[in-house]
Amino acid sequence: MKKQFLGKALALFEGFRKHKITTADLEAAELKAKNLDVRKEDFQILIAMCKDTFSGKYKMNKWNLSVIVATIVYVISPLDAIPDVIPVLGWVDDITIIGYAVAKLSEEILQYKLFRKQALVNQS
Repeated sequence: MKKQFLGKALALFEGFRKHKITTADLEAAELKAKNLDVRKEDFQILIAMCKDTFSGKYKMNKWNLSVIVATIVYVISPLDAIPDVIPVLGWVDDITIIGYAVAKLSEEILQYKLFRKQALVNQS
């Protein structure tokens, strides 16, 4: 049963990779982050990476950006492998997708964290 949900979640995730993300999507993602427990901080980093890339502050390749966009859209979408209205279980697929994205983007996330650290140093 777990494999069935994971397969469905990954299929939806792939479908969301070409979505054009909006400011409203990013705002909705920030609101949903509070429900993500152990993945809250990871999700917030993905949102920040997306925002900084769109604003031109940070550069990343299109594939990595598409993984971030798909992750954000999956989490905010009402179409889930496990609907969010189901208490606790409804967030399991979202947490899993975030974990998948973080694993795929581990090197990019490290580079982004260094970028942010350097930006703070430059502001001082």
